[in-house]
Amino acid sequence: MIVLDPEYNILAANTAYRRQFGAANRSVIGQKCYRVSHHYEVPCDQAGEHCPMKKAFELKGPDRILHIHHTPRGPEHVDVELRPIMDTDMQVVAYVERLVTVRTASARPSAEGLVGQAPKFNAALSAVQRVAPSMLPVMLLGESGTGKELFARAVHEASGRARGPFVVVDCSGLTETLFESELFGYEKGAFTGANVRKKGLVETVDGGTLFLDEIGDVPLAMQVKLLRLIESGTFRRVGGIETLQANFRLITATHKPLGQMVGDGRFRQDLYYRIAAFPITLPPLRERSSDIPMLVDSFLRRDSTDQQRVSVHASAMLQLQAYAWPGNLRELRNVLDRARLFADDHIIRPEHLPDFIASNGVAFTPASSLPMTPIDRKNGDDAELRRLASDNTLTRRELAVRFGLSERTLYRRLKSLGLA
Repeated sequence: MIVLDPEYNILAANTAYRRQFGAANRSVIGQKCYRVSHHYEVPCDQAGEHCPMKKAFELKGPDRILHIHHTPRGPEHVDVELRPIMDTDMQVVAYVERLVTVRTASARPSAEGLVGQAPKFNAALSAVQRVAPSMLPVMLLGESGTGKELFARAVHEASGRARGPFVVVDCSGLTETLFESELFGYEKGAFTGANVRKKGLVETVDGGTLFLDEIGDVPLAMQVKLLRLIESGTFRRVGGIETLQANFRLITATHKPLGQMVGDGRFRQDLYYRIAAFPITLPPLRERSSDIPMLVDSFLRRDSTDQQRVSVHASAMLQLQAYAWPGNLRELRNVLDRARLFADDHIIRPEHLPDFIASNGVAFTPASSLPMTPIDRKNGDDAELRRLASDNTLTRRELAVRFGLSERTLYRRLKSLGLA
C-alpha cells in the first residue's frame, strides 16, 4: 500500500510495497508512482492506459483496475485499487492505493498456467479477480481452445476454496445415464454392473470447485436434476433414497450460443439464469496476437529441456502472429509440436510451419540473417535494444517480435531510452 498526493508523488509506502518493487533498502518517498510501477515518464492515462487516480478524482470514490507493473522479477499483473482522501470541503487531498499481485497468471513466458498481456486478456483476468472471492456461479464463454479450464482453475485458486479440490466434468459426449452416475454416484445394485457403492463427483468436490466444461452438451432431461442440485444444494445417488448435501462453487464453460439454445428450447431458461450470474468472455487468439511470442515461448519451455531449447526465427514468428488461429491456443500448441520435429538445429523457421499458415499471405524476408534467440527477458536488456534499434536492420514490428513485446510497449520502452 502507498499514499499519494494529487501530483502522483508517493507520500508513504509500507514494507510490502518496498519489497515488491525492490526498494526495501531505498526510499520511494517523493517519487512518482508511475515511474516506480511502470517506468513511465508520464501518468498512465497519458501513456495510453487507464489511470485509477484520474477516475477516482472524477468519481470522488474508489476505482479499481488491473495493471502490469515492472518488478525486479519482471512484469507482473497487479490488481490496483485507489481510494481518495477528502477534506471537509470534499476536495481530494490524497489517495490510498492498494496493490495485490495476481498469482494466477503470468505477464511473461511461463512453463505453466495463464500467460498474457494483451488488453482483452487482461480484461478477462480482471473479471476473474473480481468474482473469485465471491460464491457467484461463473460462466466462461468463448471459442473452443481459448483456455477455459485454465481460467476456471484461476478462479478456484484465487477463491477461498483454493485448498479444496478442483473437479472437472467434461459434459460433451456423456449420455444421460452416464452423466447422472458420474455426477451423483450410485448405490450398489442400482443397475447391472453396479457391484459397489460409488461416490459421484459432487461428493468428491466437497469444499472445492466443480467445473462443468461444455455445459451446452448436457442432455435436456439432466438439466432438470442439475438445476435442482444448484438451487437446493442437495442430491441423491442413482438408486438411492438418502438426500445428501452438496458443498461446491460452480463454474461452467461453453463455446455454444446458450442464449440462442434457450430460445429454441434446447437449453432450460431457468438453468441458464442460475449458471450465468457472472459471465466472462475469453478472447480468441486472433484478438490477442501481441501475446503470441510470449505464448510460443511458454509452450516451447513446457516441452523442452535446458539442453534442447527450441527457438523461433523472426520471420516464422511474424507468420504465426498473422494467422487467424481458428483453433486458438490448442491449435497453436499443435503447430509448435509439429514444427519442432522438423527443427533439426532447434530453430523453427517458416518452412517448418504447415502450408495453411505459410499461405496466409505474409511475406517476410528478414533484414538480419541471425536466427531469433529464445524469447527471454534477461536477454532483452536495454543495451541490446539500443544496439538493434540503432542498427536500423529491423523494423519496429520485427523488434517487437524479437523482444516478445507488443508494438505499443516497444514504443514506450524506446521512448524511455530516448530512441523514439
